[in-house]
Amino acid sequence: LRSFLTILGIVIGVAAVVTMVTIGRGATQAVSDQITSLGTNLLMVRPGQRLGPGRDAAGSPPFRQADAEAIAAQVAGVQAVAPQASTGAVAVYGARNWSTVVYGTTNAYFETNNWTLADGRIFEPAELRAGSAVCLIGATVRRELFGAEEPVGSRLRVRNISCEIIGLLRSKGQGGIGQDQDDVVVMPINTVQRRLTGSLNVGTILVSMADGANAEGVKADLTRLLRERRKLADSDENNFNVLDTQQLADTLSGTTQVMTTLLGAVAAVSLLVGGIGIMNIMLVSVTERTREIGIRLAIGALGHEVLLQFLIEAVVLAALGGLIGLAIATVASVVLTGVMGVPYLFDPGINVLAFVFAAAIGVIFGYFPARRAAQLDPIEALRHE
Repeated sequence: LRSFLTILGIVIGVAAVVTMVTIGRGATQAVSDQITSLGTNLLMVRPGQRLGPGRDAAGSPPFRQADAEAIAAQVAGVQAVAPQASTGAVAVYGARNWSTVVYGTTNAYFETNNWTLADGRIFEPAELRAGSAVCLIGATVRRELFGAEEPVGSRLRVRNISCEIIGLLRSKGQGGIGQDQDDVVVMPINTVQRRLTGSLNVGTILVSMADGANAEGVKADLTRLLRERRKLADSDENNFNVLDTQQLADTLSGTTQVMTTLLGAVAAVSLLVGGIGIMNIMLVSVTERTREIGIRLAIGALGHEVLLQFLIEAVVLAALGGLIGLAIATVASVVLTGVMGVPYLFDPGINVLAFVFAAAIGVIFGYFPARRAAQLDPIEALRHE
């Protein structure tokens, strides 16, 4: 029981370090996957000089579909360009209704955002030109309005538009900034502009770069083209912003990795505490076994042999604690990553490092008690009560 209580600090320390690092790596991978799901090599172009809440898009002229067409035609390294107009609306089917986001766009939207179809089809050219009342819906809208019913071919009412559902988007889950990517209704951009927003404004232009394209070069060319089209002087600041989702992914992943390192360092403190516990209990053990040590020395044991005996005991305790800690960490990591919805990524490096560190703590904190035992005077040790 005393030995188990001795290694408890090591068990907790190793389990905490490995679990924290494993969950952190899973969270980093989840963030990266969520950003990737937004689109491959994707640039998001929006009016305004700042990103995020409070951005000053109100004072900046909006984009038009012609801007997206110019980018597709004049910027090298671009694979697909999708203009996007959006508005909130209530979708109604039968007795059910659901507040969602309606996107008006073109077929390039599905390529830039890595959308695939679970059922149905995308827009036909004639539907895009005419602004037909057709739409595709995401998995969340399907779940809330149709349940297990097949949605393709049904008619959905969005405000005053009764549109035919021609396709069902495959689920993508949560996005990189926490939004539900499946809570969408996608219509032709002409339909949304004429019948929902009442304007020709384009809120966002999605630009997918070709594989191997120089991202900085594409952004520079795109910026130069939009400055020309928006008639900005050399001294004027851009009244639009270009967000590279890869940069966003790198930033968020870097932040997550820093937090993982910090949590791992905090958890490692408990390893230090566990090492001090081993040193304390070994010192007590030396005191309690003084007569045993004296007998060994009296019948011919050498000092380094006694030192090795106590050192091995300390290392075994620490190593055993490390193994138990790794087993607990594995179970805890699998359970917690499942609860948090992040992937479980086994990292042999951190497991080996934690075990070696635990064994090293046994050597470091076990040396002083072992040295004290080896230096005992045999005569005094035999007299000890």
